Order: sequence, then structure tokens, then C-alpha cells
Amino acid sequence: MNVSDIREKFLAYFESQGATRVPSSSLVPGNDPTLLFTNSGMVQFKDVFLGQDQRPYKRATTAQRCVRAGGKHNDLENVGYTARHHTFFEMLGNFSFGDYFKREAIRYAWELLTRVYKLPAEKLWVTVYAEDDEAHDIWAKEVGVPVERIIRIGDNKGARYASDNFWQMADTGPCGPCSEIFYDHGPEVWGGPPGSPEEDGDRYIEIWNLVFMQFERYAAGEERFDTEDQAKARKAQVEAEGGIGLVSKDGAAYKLAIFRQKPLPKPCVDTGMGLERIAAVLQHVHSNYEIDLFQALIKAAARETATADLGHASLKVIADHIRACAFLIVDGVIPGNEGRGFVLRRIVRRAIRHGYKLGVRQPFFYRLVPDLAEQMGAAYPELAEARNRVADVLQAEEGRFFETIEHGMGMLDAELAALRAAGGNLLPGELAFKLHDTFGFPLDLTQDVCREHGMKVDEEAFDAAMARQREQARAAGKFKMQAALDYVGDKTRFDGYEHLLVKEARVVALYKDGTSVAELRAGDNGVVVLDRTPFYAESGGQVGDSGVLFEGDSCNLRFVVHDTQKIQAEVFGHHGTLESGSLKVGEIVAAQVDAERRAATMRNHSVTHLMHKALRLVLGDHVQQKGSLVDADKTRFDFAHDAPMSDDEIARVERMVNEEILANAATVARVMPIDEAKGLGAMMLFGEKYGDTVRVLDIGTSRELCGGTHVARTGDIGLFKIVFEGGVAAGIRRVEAITGLNALAFVQQQNALVARLSRTLKAPAEESVAKVEQLLEQQRQIEKDLAQLKAQQAAAQGDALVSQAIDIGGTSVLLARMDGLDAKGLREAVDRIKSKLKTGVVLLASAEGDKVQLAAGVTADRIASIKAGDLVSAAAQAVGGKGGGRPDFAMAGGSQPAQIDAALAQARDLLQQRLNA
Repeated sequence: MNVSDIREKFLAYFESQGATRVPSSSLVPGNDPTLLFTNSGMVQFKDVFLGQDQRPYKRATTAQRCVRAGGKHNDLENVGYTARHHTFFEMLGNFSFGDYFKREAIRYAWELLTRVYKLPAEKLWVTVYAEDDEAHDIWAKEVGVPVERIIRIGDNKGARYASDNFWQMADTGPCGPCSEIFYDHGPEVWGGPPGSPEEDGDRYIEIWNLVFMQFERYAAGEERFDTEDQAKARKAQVEAEGGIGLVSKDGAAYKLAIFRQKPLPKPCVDTGMGLERIAAVLQHVHSNYEIDLFQALIKAAARETATADLGHASLKVIADHIRACAFLIVDGVIPGNEGRGFVLRRIVRRAIRHGYKLGVRQPFFYRLVPDLAEQMGAAYPELAEARNRVADVLQAEEGRFFETIEHGMGMLDAELAALRAAGGNLLPGELAFKLHDTFGFPLDLTQDVCREHGMKVDEEAFDAAMARQREQARAAGKFKMQAALDYVGDKTRFDGYEHLLVKEARVVALYKDGTSVAELRAGDNGVVVLDRTPFYAESGGQVGDSGVLFEGDSCNLRFVVHDTQKIQAEVFGHHGTLESGSLKVGEIVAAQVDAERRAATMRNHSVTHLMHKALRLVLGDHVQQKGSLVDADKTRFDFAHDAPMSDDEIARVERMVNEEILANAATVARVMPIDEAKGLGAMMLFGEKYGDTVRVLDIGTSRELCGGTHVARTGDIGLFKIVFEGGVAAGIRRVEAITGLNALAFVQQQNALVARLSRTLKAPAEESVAKVEQLLEQQRQIEKDLAQLKAQQAAAQGDALVSQAIDIGGTSVLLARMDGLDAKGLREAVDRIKSKLKTGVVLLASAEGDKVQLAAGVTADRIASIKAGDLVSAAAQAVGGKGGGRPDFAMAGGSQPAQIDAALAQARDLLQQRLNA
């Protein structure tokens, strides 16, 4: 069973149990400051579990892509050194939001593992929280797991409820016991069961965790004590009463934070099973890197690095890292020097360095993207669609790093050789800093190389060198830009409020590949700093301007500006490509902003202010901006609110904003002291850092602090339309809206859809909804009637078939076709015929299109001779399928209806062997 089949069987199984298949969310959590990346399947449902959002379903199942390579959850340094650590992995999960609970979650897990995946039951062990008798009894008394394979895990992490088998979202909020399922690889593999001294071995591997969100933990007060002993004594008393106490130092005193738990009114379920881990179990291998998906990527990495040894550890690293890098880029992360972009850059450079170890001296990593898309593009279409963009980003990043890696690696290898010869094991921190500062080696990359040689880095010395550089930079009055570019000089004068063209601007600095240069030549990508500019640099949610720098009326010089970013404070960097000519520091150029793009962006920025005001009026003063993105296409506005907006609320916001637009009030911008602005009631939008003087913007009835560019009058915005509203994180909603010609195009498209629907339904537009509802109701009734008719026909046909039963070895046997029945109908027919036969064996086959369904039933007194699973499996082989089930009932599928007669004949042969024995 390959990885794709395993993923699909999981999702399909839970769909069959009433769950909604929900697509994987982005690796970038929506406005969740607690997470760098999505690291588990429950992240996209966090607001639902907290009761701050509702979904149209109560059961869900997902295959969620996850990354653990930065922040609190960081597995990066283990990748390539263990059998099961990855930067990127897929988490299979099923979730219940106040619907089913422990009994169903446990039953589903057991049924999927033993009946769908067909794992031997005797190979499975489970753990439960020591005090969770309910889960223990379900496993033991209902599922039938022997008590010796059910392990109770108590508070093994030093505090009350601090246990491997008790889960909590945070200090407060939903929490509860969990039950983990382990697979036993057998006595030939070293290791002991969970909870034993040998639990870190590889014999017993955790494959699934079932979390039962049963309680709500809430803060119940704080107490302070003079001594730690007093605080601990009170903590013991609190915990004896069923509470939780956390002791911490608070100045000269000791603080005891007290928490208590109460049952949730609607308990929930959150489960997670690593796809790579279960694939290793099902494919009978001990390392995740031996499963089919990784083997394909390892072979691709071997191809691109000309490596014959497929077991080389560096190939594992490269195969792992291409997944993380590609999906991060798909989700909008670009290599950079901070935050998520920095983590991505670290992963890319780690992969490149392992390619370098294999002898590669030119970009190769990006060429693995097509192989990855082939393996995972069907499950994640967004990867297949973005494959070219992903490859381009990786190729560009590789090109930059390969220019410096050879010098840096040569220096590092020489130093390590000298250390080894001298018997040392600590790399000087100053050298590690030089590698970082000169060659772009992140500290963790140097540590990675050193670890492979059994050495460490002097981190204290590295930190000291870094601190000295920062202090020197401050003393020299330098501005450090986000992309690690040094700039010495005056600030940029921004003329973009009044002008879109500055005819004379002096080039004061140029950068290429992160390095200051005196000249750019045709074809170079670079950054240009001017003494004055009409280009707005990205800030406050508004994207940077694009346009062109040129030399008077001459066509000899043309630098296309793709984006404008602040290096720091008021120093603007124009990022782009020199298409023709050469550009030198000190030259005078003309700077022309893309007027159409700026105008569209201004419309969307100005309407954001009006929309913010309307949202507060409609939803309440608690609405606060939590993030924004304003570009030429739309405005995206994230705000604090604890419930979805209703259709009526959206309509009211749209009406208020469009009324402001129709009023056509002039936009007024004033610069004043910040205290005066606050006195006027100006709101700080976008959460920027403001100085002593600020720019106050009056747009319609909105008054806010904002440094962005805006329309002259509200009427310039044109039409305003909200096109999306939804939750992006716990307590955070997102609205996307459009203006001007974009809004007009949207309305025209919607009108065209309504007109088409009206023509199709042959009804006036205002009656279309009622017509569709009528048709849907008719369809539901027809389906209901058809189901009843099929059931009646099946019952009558089944009764008639009973007389056709034959005798084999003294047993009544019925082998027959009942075409047109679905799985449910076939199951009911088998049960009905079994009850008629009283004792015997039944095998029914049904064909519909190119799909075959088989169902077998065996009465209890004949199970010793023939099991339903064996019978249906034998028949399924003839129709190109497989299946199984219980000894008394089993089902299978196939794809060759023409072979049904052969399948029945094969089943008859098996019965004659078993029943005549």
C-alpha cells in the first residue's frame, strides 16, 4: 500500500463515518502569534475548539501538512540523524466538535487500523491517562485489547496533569486525557513498551494519538508566599483538592498560580497520526525514509547529485528538505533574513550544503520540484500549479548561496582539520561569526557541520562577536536593512504624496546579491537607494510601489522597479532589474511610479479606513485591526471579533462605506504632534510605530493615523464590495474587499451567473432560488423513493434467490448476482438471505458501471469451516480488487464487472475445498 493509498483510505474511512473532508490549511497560521508554522492538524480548528467559531460540520477529517523547523517546535537538527524526524510531515486527523467522544474515537481508530489497514491486532499496544478509567474500560471491555497491552501513564512530567497522556492547549482552555496507540515491531528490535525504562527503543513506535478534550482549565487565583517551601506546601494542598498549582519566583517572593478544571459541556476529539510513520509500519520498514514516497525523492536526489549510494544520509536530508521548502514557498514564504523567511533559507542552505558534501558545485535542489509534484501533486493540487514558481525561487536562492559556500566550506573544513590535529573539539566563535557575517552561514548550519565531526561551536564567543558588530553599527550611525545590507548616508526624501514623477533623483547606494557595489550592469538584479523618491515603500499594510527609473529622455538606462521596501526608518530601497544601460552611484535619474497600480492601491487603502470605521459601528468598539494587506487588487483586513459576520452585518458595512463614497468628501492629511492627534480622537490603524509627530488622515467620517497614500476624495474609490469573510485564527476574522473597476467586474460576473441560472431554470431571476429549492426537494424525494424501491426489489429478489441455494458438503450455499445495489443494499440483502437460510454461506455480487461490489456472509455455525473474509478475498481477485472484514460478514470491491461469473466460480471452488474437507 503506497503513501497515496494510505492517505486516501484514511480520509475515505472517516468520510464514511460522517466526517467532512477538510483541505489542509496553509503552513503559515492565520494571525496566530503563538506559532511560526502550522505544526499539527488541530491548528486550523483552534478557534472551533475554543468556542470562538462554528463550522457547518461537527465531524472533520484532514491530511494536514506541517512543518517543525523553527521556534518552539523545531526538529531541524534531528533530520538526517534519526529514522523518524522531518522538517515537513503530514498529519492525518479526525476531529469531533461536540459530537462523538471516546467510545466512537477509539472504535474508529481500532477499526481503521485492524480492518482497513489490516494491522495484526496483537501487534498494537495502547496507553491511557492513569486516571482515565473510562478509556481503559472501552479498550479492554469493548474493543477487547488485553489488559496487559493497555498501559496507564500518570503525571510523569513533574506536576499535576503534566503527563505524556494528558493534553492541554495552553495554561488555560480546553484540555483532557489522551490515548496513544503503539505498534510492536517484534522482539528482534530493541526497546520496551511505553512507560518502561527501555521505551526509547525502536520496538514500540507510537503511531496515533487520540486526544479527548474533556475539561476546561481556568485560572482560579494567585497567592504569594515568603518562602518556596510555603508555596510548595500550599501547592500540594491545592492539588490534593483536585486543582493545579504552578510555583514561580516573583521578585523576593514566590507566586502560586492556581488553576482548576471543570467538564466541558460539549467534549471534543482531536486525533493525529503521522502519515510517514503509519506508512513505514504498513510497508514493513523501520525507517520513514524507506517508504515509497521518500525512496522516490531519494532516487531523484541521487540522480541530481550523481550519488550511487542510495543509503547516504545526505540524500535523506535533501529528500526531506525539498518537501518543506516547496510547500513553504507554495504557501507564500520567501527566503529572507528574519522570521519564516529565515527558517526557509536555513533549510534550503542545509540541503545545498549536503549536496556540496556529495560533490555538487552548482544549483541542483530546484530540479527535484517536478519529482515532488509527481509524488504529491495529486493530493495537493496547489503544489502542481505552483511548481514552476517554486523551482524559480529555489534556483535563485541556490545561485546566491553557491557563490559563497565554496569559500566558506573551505575555511570551515581547514579549521576543523586543524582542530582535529590539535585534539580540540570547540570551533572558535569568532570564526563561526565570520562565516555568518561574510559567507551567510547561519550559526545552526555551522553547528550542523561541526556535529558531524564530533565538535561544537563556542556559542558565547559567537554571541559576543555579534553584539560587538551591532554596537559598532549603532556607533557609526548606520542603517541596517532587512536584507542585511549596510547603508551609510542620509535618509530618503519621500515626494510621493504630491508627485508620481521625480525628474532628478541622485543614486546614493547600489546593492547586488546583498553586497554594496559601485555599478549595476544590464541584466543585474539589485537594490537602488535614491536621495529622493516618489515611490512608496511598503509600510502599514500597503505594498510598495512599482515603476521605472530612467535617464531623462534617453532609452539607454532603464531600471524596472518591482517593489519598494524600507531598509530602515526612512531609507527606501528600490528592488528591481536593470534592463538596459549601466547605473552608477552618483548618477542622476528620473523616477516614475506606475500610476495605474498606485491609483488602484490608493482606492483600496482609503476604503480600508472607511471599512474599519463601519465594522466598529456595526460589530462594536471591540473591533481592532490585527493585520492588513493593501495592494492593487484588494484590501485584506484582519480584525478582532469572536463570531462570523452575518449576511445582514456584511450588507450594513457595505452600505455605510458606499454612502461615504457617494458623499465624495475631500481627504485631508495633517502633520501634528502625536499628543494633539490623540486629543482629536485619531485612531492608530495598522499598529505602526509612530514618532513625536504623526500624519492624521481624515477620510469621510474616519480619522486615523496613517502614513500611506490615499485618494483625493472618497468618490474616487468608486464601488465598494466585500467578497470574503471568514475566520483565520481564534478570535480573528478576515474581510477581503475590492473597489473601482475590480468591484464593477465582480458585480458584472455575478449578474452574468444569475442570468445564466435564470435561463437554465427558465424562471425569472427573482424566482431562481425558490426554483432551485423546489428542484432539490424533488431530487431528495426521488432519491428517497428510489432507495425504497431498490430495497423492496432487493428483498423480493433475495427471497426468490433463496430457493436457488445449492448444497456443498451439507451446507446451503448461495452464489448470485444482484446488480444495481450499493454497499448498503448489498449488506442488507446478505443479512436477509442469511436469516432465511438459517445456516449456510452467501456471496452476492453487484455491478454498476465499471464498479463491482462483493459481499459475503457466513452463519455462526459455519465459521469454523469458512470465513467471510477468506471467501470475499478469493472472489475479489477475479474482479481486480481486494477486501475483507469479520468472519461472519465481509465486503470487497473491484473494477472488472465482466469477471463476476469467474469470481463466483472461484468462490465456489474455495467452498468445495473447505466444506468437503
